Amino acid sequence: MSNSKLYKGSINTIILKLLNEHNKMYGYEITQKVKDLTKGELNITEGALYPALHKLEAEGLLDVEIAKVDNRLRKYYKLTENGTKETANKLEELADYIKTMQTLINPKLA
Repeated sequence: MSNSKLYKGSINTIILKLLNEHNKMYGYEITQKVKDLTKGELNITEGALYPALHKLEAEGLLDVEIAKVDNRLRKYYKLTENGTKETANKLEELADYIKTMQTLINPKLA
């Protein structure tokens, strides 16, 4: 997507929302879910995803579970209690932002 910079500030919210809906996910699964949901319009790279996941974990919003799958260790991420609260806050902030942008871009619809 050519306007991927617009999504850059929303990656944490996207991750939190997906984990809120799916309980726990591993990194590649998150990237594929975003790709599927956006019909390929948004691709989150590993270079963007993993720093965001590590930051959210360091902030106490995510817990990590390691499971052995097909003789490989897989790291699953899930929300902490604080992560669930922060998800609600981030989604509200994003909705307010979208509403403000809609007012600026197309005041007739606002």
